Amino acid sequence: MTPQPNQRDEISQALARIKASALALVCAVIGGVGLFAMTIWLVMKDGPQAGQHLQLLSNYFVGYSVTWSGAFLGFLYGAMTGGMVGWAVGTIYTKVVSYRRSNLA
Repeated sequence: MTPQPNQRDEISQALARIKASALALVCAVIGGVGLFAMTIWLVMKDGPQAGQHLQLLSNYFVGYSVTWSGAFLGFLYGAMTGGMVGWAVGTIYTKVVSYRRSNLA
């Protein structure tokens, strides 16, 4: 049994959308865990110049440093930034898809 053309359009339209909240959650987890892991890695490495480049994030993230406490603060900052970027990308993508679908119909 093959789907009707209208049913096929509805399915493809539903699949083309991205839930901005779900993408924000995924990006928040990736951003938070990623920054936390990078900071912990550099703290454990503890060379003479360890964290020199990552320390530059303190220009944007107030209070962040390449330390154990900075890793937890970095997790929060990474999650917040990742969530905002994920939400923005999901929202813009869905609006573009909706706009293109309305102009094609």
